[in-house]
Amino acid sequence: MNRSLLLLLQILVALVILVLWHIATNTSLFGNPKTISFFFADPLKVAQRVIQWFASGSIWYHLWITLSESILAFLLGAIGGIVFGFWFARRPLIAAVFDPYVKAANALPRVVLAPIFALWFGLGIWSKVALGITLVFFIVFFNVYQGVKEVSQPVLSNARMLGMNERQLLRHVYLPSALSWVFSSLHTSVGFAVVGAVVGEYLGSAAGLGYLIQQAEGVFDVTGVFAGMVVLTAFVLIVDWVMTMVERRLLAWRGQ
Repeated sequence: MNRSLLLLLQILVALVILVLWHIATNTSLFGNPKTISFFFADPLKVAQRVIQWFASGSIWYHLWITLSESILAFLLGAIGGIVFGFWFARRPLIAAVFDPYVKAANALPRVVLAPIFALWFGLGIWSKVALGITLVFFIVFFNVYQGVKEVSQPVLSNARMLGMNERQLLRHVYLPSALSWVFSSLHTSVGFAVVGAVVGEYLGSAAGLGYLIQQAEGVFDVTGVFAGMVVLTAFVLIVDWVMTMVERRLLAWRGQ
């Protein structure tokens, strides 16, 4: 599909949602507008609140805190997932031994871990980073593990026949083969890194987007809650767009 047409359709969907939201909260077409606006806020007031935050500059500090936590969680979790994913895929015995423990760790509810991390690392940045790492690590780990296991055996056999050692195999066979799996997991884990940071902030912090949303919710400020969600959504979309640009750059060889 043409990229311009796709972008136009995506914008059209957003406009339809905004129009329906505005109609629901300002007319009686879907019921009592006061009741609906109490639960879902008024999109115009939400937009005004977002503009006010950026105009006053008060949002930038909170954005920076959440961005810092998300980047650290994403980088540390992704690096750990890639390293251990490759290691386990290349060492079947180790993978078999630790398989039940990895699955058990992945099954732990992250919300339960959040208070534990707050106890271990305090209410500062590192408790949020730790929570984000637990979300990112397993997504990347399982994708990298599967990507390495899916390497074409004929290609691998031919490379060995040409005399490639393990280091060369890793660089010229395993990494290119697993890159698609890696970036697929990174796209998903970017959002989860932000989720980990925001949930951690929501449960206990003095700054960040999660803190803003929690403060607004505490005084039944629905407009503030939705304004925080709008900023958070835009934040995640921008980060994902950056990841897409990096992916296209590194995987340009696939189109050749």
